[in-house]
Amino acid sequence: METHKEALKMENITKIYPNGFVANKGITFSVMEGEIHALVGENGAGKTTLMKVLFGMEQAQEGKIYVGGKQVKITSPLDAIAKGVGMVHQHFMLVPSMTVAQNVTLGIEPRRHGLVDNAACIKMTQDLSDKYEFGLDATATVADLSVGLMQKVEILKALAKGAKVLILDEPTAVLTPQETRELFKQLKLLKENGHSIIFISHKLEEVMELCDNVTILRHGYCNGSYPISDLDEAKLSRLMVGRDVVLKIEKADPKPGRPILEVRDLEKLSDTGKLVLDHVSFTIREGEVLGIAGVEGNGQSFLSDCISGMQRFDGGDILLNGKSIAGRKISDIRESGMSNIPEDRMTVGCVPTMSIMDNVMADRFERRENMHGLFMDKKKALKITDDLIKEFEISCDDRSEAIRLLSGGNIQKVVVAREFTSGANFVLANQPTRGVDVGTAEMIRKYLVRQVREQNIASLLISADLNEVLEVSDRLLVMRQGKIVAAFPKANMVSEDELGEYMLGIKTMTPDEMEGLL
Repeated sequence: METHKEALKMENITKIYPNGFVANKGITFSVMEGEIHALVGENGAGKTTLMKVLFGMEQAQEGKIYVGGKQVKITSPLDAIAKGVGMVHQHFMLVPSMTVAQNVTLGIEPRRHGLVDNAACIKMTQDLSDKYEFGLDATATVADLSVGLMQKVEILKALAKGAKVLILDEPTAVLTPQETRELFKQLKLLKENGHSIIFISHKLEEVMELCDNVTILRHGYCNGSYPISDLDEAKLSRLMVGRDVVLKIEKADPKPGRPILEVRDLEKLSDTGKLVLDHVSFTIREGEVLGIAGVEGNGQSFLSDCISGMQRFDGGDILLNGKSIAGRKISDIRESGMSNIPEDRMTVGCVPTMSIMDNVMADRFERRENMHGLFMDKKKALKITDDLIKEFEISCDDRSEAIRLLSGGNIQKVVVAREFTSGANFVLANQPTRGVDVGTAEMIRKYLVRQVREQNIASLLISADLNEVLEVSDRLLVMRQGKIVAAFPKANMVSEDELGEYMLGIKTMTPDEMEGLL
């Protein structure tokens, strides 16, 4: 019987930040050669910190790391790579203007007569791509690739540098079901070739399908390692969150009322003059959630920015509560009834250096009911913040803590809490649960549905998570290359696979087929 050797072991890892926050406490876990090992846990559970320690981005106060049975000290990412540990980050680290080969061989370029040997770079990259059936063209420019292919370039970069242990952080966050299946096929091939993969994901169905074993972190501690064969999704989510998580949302049928948001023949040109929104039209009514699905980079971000007032549009119009928002300030648009959960929470959703309370009150400190004379009513602000911390279960030391010190999921909860309670009758929710754990995602989705139904408001949900789009939306549109290419009067009438076909351009609807559905 074949016995697998231990590829990696992290033993009693403890990491405490200078502010006293204990991110990891005595964590031990190991990965065997030729194993795909999932690392799961709620936001703030310590997954990211543990992987930063492994990849040399952080130094632990206590604990030991063994690679291939030998104790090692990893002092930097370059050191990690030299010792055979590679990491593919959630946000790609590629140079778009360079070719696949140039990206893959960057820093390790074969040389001839002292100069970079381009032909050797291309051959090395192409051979590696062919070996693992990645289907990449080494001479293609990265900017021209789909998100799924960019993901493969990142993995190839790590393999080219000799990585035997690969850390994949949320690798399927922006992939279609078809691209995810393709990636899983290649990860299984890497496993067969003796590579070890640490797979970090909030998508429990993917963990169940792909991984051999799972280690669960809770509140900085290890909550055990288990063979996947001993678990199901419900057991796994209970171990992560400490309670049962409902993976399906029960919701009443919508009763659409008057139009709240009307997008009419919208056009937007990029900085380079490319048409990124191509005559987009749709209406959202009271009491309904309209979902938009699409592979990232197909106009959804431009649409969101135009609706929120972050960018000007070049043609057509957007009406909010019957009035055009063209040329208006963001504060005016918000006062007209819009709240916005932006795609990038750190750049647009919050001010990282400010406190939780200041971020919560950012859109309401000037409201008359929150003023005490010329200044903000501090007592009222404290109560509003404390109530929201409690209602949205925000894990923090106290309301005066700088928001940047919270985990990503808890920062998202602060943004969501502020926007859901702003009093607006239109909620623009762009990737509202990206990078948050299964328990937090459930809370955000339920809150959105409940608010739309109970308060009779309208919402536009833009999400790369197809399960989320199908569960939360009442109606559904698909965007591709800046256009609406499919429309469904009921979100539950289409499967994830079929949605993926529209997103990839395998299928498309004619304007006649979409007549009356926008």
